[in-house]
Amino acid sequence: MLKSKILLACFLFVCVMVNSQTFFSHSLEGKVVSETKDVADVHVLNITTKKATITNAYGYFSIPIKLNDTILFSAVQFKKKQLVVTASILKSKIVYVTLEEVLNVLDEVVVTPYNLSGDIGTDVENLEIQPIVTASTLGLPNANVKPLMQSERLLREASIGPFSVGMLTSIPFNPLINAISGRTKMLKKRVARDKKYIQTERVRKFYADSLYVTSLRIPEVKIDDFMYFCEVDIAFEMMANTNDRIQIWGFLRKKSVLYRENNDLE
Repeated sequence: MLKSKILLACFLFVCVMVNSQTFFSHSLEGKVVSETKDVADVHVLNITTKKATITNAYGYFSIPIKLNDTILFSAVQFKKKQLVVTASILKSKIVYVTLEEVLNVLDEVVVTPYNLSGDIGTDVENLEIQPIVTASTLGLPNANVKPLMQSERLLREASIGPFSVGMLTSIPFNPLINAISGRTKMLKKRVARDKKYIQTERVRKFYADSLYVTSLRIPEVKIDDFMYFCEVDIAFEMMANTNDRIQIWGFLRKKSVLYRENNDLE
């Protein structure tokens, strides 16, 4: 009788553990970019659980995760990158992963055509450089207008719909349908997230990674996570908009102390 009770208790314990693992699992939503461009068809693998997915045409992905899982991002034209799921990432509504392009280095380059000598200094002086032709140099209208992000273009299309002659004589229903379905609201949130990411990346690039490691004592593999930690602070956006690198560095230094304490990095 006692043995049966022990076996039953063990069985119930295993069931609770299995259910708890399921209960504490999350779905990580993110976007893979390269030089602020969307990256499609990147393989996203949860090494811990062996579950995988790929990014869509706009670089977005969703994959089940738990705390301390390791996520691997890989594609032919990019360097592989691993991301360890931390508490900060679990709290984030979306994460952004920047991939570096792989540079293919040639073993040998033949420079005999075009009167090249192989000496860069000499060849640059002898090159006949044509004037650079751009929209600005040609004086074209809207030449200095900043290009829209992919999410901004989608939002504009959802708000006004594709132009047609019929729009001049009738009310376009596309914006109304998108508003009712919630697509317009979703795209507005996506635009806000993309702008936040670009702002955070701009701040990060103010300083070399070596400064984060040596001065702030943030491990290199956790710099992205540290920037997410700073980003959720309501003072971060105002600080970033000042473009005062000394003031911003002071803010990052204060946040680094809290980040190290929260992640047992002291």
